Amino acid sequence: MLSRLFRMHGLFVASHPWEVIVGTVTLTICMMSMNMISKGTEKALSKLHEYFPEMQILAVSGNYCTDKKPAAINWIEGRGKSVVCEAVIPAKVVREVLKTTTEAMIEVNINKNLVGSAMAGSIGGYNAHAANIVTAIYIACGQDAAQNVGSSNCITLMEASGPTNEDLYISCTMPSIEIGTVGGGTNLLPQQACLQMLGVQGACKDNPGENARQLARIVCGTVMAGELSLMAALAAGHLVKSHMIHNRSKINLQDLQGACTKKTA
Repeated sequence: MLSRLFRMHGLFVASHPWEVIVGTVTLTICMMSMNMISKGTEKALSKLHEYFPEMQILAVSGNYCTDKKPAAINWIEGRGKSVVCEAVIPAKVVREVLKTTTEAMIEVNINKNLVGSAMAGSIGGYNAHAANIVTAIYIACGQDAAQNVGSSNCITLMEASGPTNEDLYISCTMPSIEIGTVGGGTNLLPQQACLQMLGVQGACKDNPGENARQLARIVCGTVMAGELSLMAALAAGHLVKSHMIHNRSKINLQDLQGACTKKTA
């Protein structure tokens, strides 16, 4: 134990004939805590060296974590916070707000997010654009933006729901959201303000770790909202048109049919 906000629970090992990679299992409470994990790992290796003096320590990190790089281990085992978010969207909302149908949403999701991603050999990329939302929240809330790589692992599922199967069930599963509300960029005043708006700034005294868990839930819920929006635009055929309408370069859009721009005289 190195801190009241950090606990080291154990070790796991991966090996081949001449090398052993030792990983640490830690509970970081409200911190993302890469620095504390590195410090704890260094101390654990030092202790092991006392028992095995012939052991050569090559580096404090062996990439088995795996941090800031695509890796199946984080998709399978999880890293940081693992969150599942789900909702049922009434058929009326699908028709009148999302401008499409439940059937169309499901068909696009299967063929794009599941089949298309599988054919591409994706690891954890069974979604429309989770990384957009994760990166935006990470920058605003003082997280390590580079950790969007693993934190954006997400599978989006859609099914028909309700008594007549016209409602839309959607879920997002994100097994490796690397996030914290204490330390690092969360100490910056603008980022603290964003965390305060979300009600998760700092450590939760009554329930240790709850602020970080809640922020992870917020990330997953916002990702799910983004998935609904983009998948609806794709199913309705509105994606390119909406991008062009809201593009900064509106001078090139004056002749686009249906665009909300006025021609100059």
